[in-house]
Amino acid sequence: MQNLSQLSAVIEVELEKLDFPRKPEKLYQPIEYLIGLGGKRMRPILLLMAHQLFDDKIEKAISPALGIEIFHNFTLLHDDIMDQAPLRRGQQTVHEKWNKNVAILSGDTMLVQSYNFMADVDQSIIKELLAVFNKTATQVCEGQQMDMDFESQKEVPLQTYLKMIEYKTAVLLAASLQIGGITANASKDEQDHLYQFGINMGIAFQLKDDLLDVFGDEADFGKQIGGDIRSNKKTFLFLKALQLAKDQQKKDLVSYYADEDDSEQKIMAIKKIYTDLAIQQHTIDMMKAYYTIAMKHLDVIDSDKKQPLLDFSKKLMARIS
Repeated sequence: MQNLSQLSAVIEVELEKLDFPRKPEKLYQPIEYLIGLGGKRMRPILLLMAHQLFDDKIEKAISPALGIEIFHNFTLLHDDIMDQAPLRRGQQTVHEKWNKNVAILSGDTMLVQSYNFMADVDQSIIKELLAVFNKTATQVCEGQQMDMDFESQKEVPLQTYLKMIEYKTAVLLAASLQIGGITANASKDEQDHLYQFGINMGIAFQLKDDLLDVFGDEADFGKQIGGDIRSNKKTFLFLKALQLAKDQQKKDLVSYYADEDDSEQKIMAIKKIYTDLAIQQHTIDMMKAYYTIAMKHLDVIDSDKKQPLLDFSKKLMARIS
């Protein structure tokens, strides 16, 4: 059984082996650039962790793990275009370094490549695996559209927001785990528990991302602090603040989010409201609630090789406790 750091090293080695065509340069260089920016590689690592719960031969799961990582980076590339984000992992985003059209086309190519890797498995599981991947890819797009729709909606119920982050973020973590179960021939019941573990950990992870966007350190976060506020994104922090705000605080929040102002003054003003309402602690409490549900699903899986998944889960929570 390989631990978190060992599986991370496996993924990095396999990504370095990827051999992209040299031409057209503006199609493939942005892909190499984006993948080369690094990242947590959380999704492919989770896929390998899930596989080795039932089968130590992780070689069977390498190809779909690479497919998951390429697909994830494809979504980041297109998200950055839609968000007009200048930074990704502390470096220029693809559309800033090249241009928007180059970024769109490189992203399209990444999507095709991800399917090539996902299909490179034993023929007996292709249909089952692609059914999970296809459903997940569609839900990710639905989640992104919901997120964009929220920008023009005056009111967004908190539960609707949680459904959005389930689709936009959590389902890909959950599918990574389920696909790892599929490549290892896990039972349907075990696959379901892996999926639910991933859904709940994924929501906790996105809540952490919301939190770090406001209260994190830019050097560690790899993105502009306050990016969600600059873009008037209705995150968990904003929606929870609206629930708890007194009259003047609520008026101020609504007023700031109706304005296209992206100044530091706006960010600091909203951050102060969040601090006054203890929104940071409310977000942490919600994360812990989802974490607890996730661990219940992991507990019932019959395997003595769960330590890497436990370590991963603790590492996520350690950053916000």
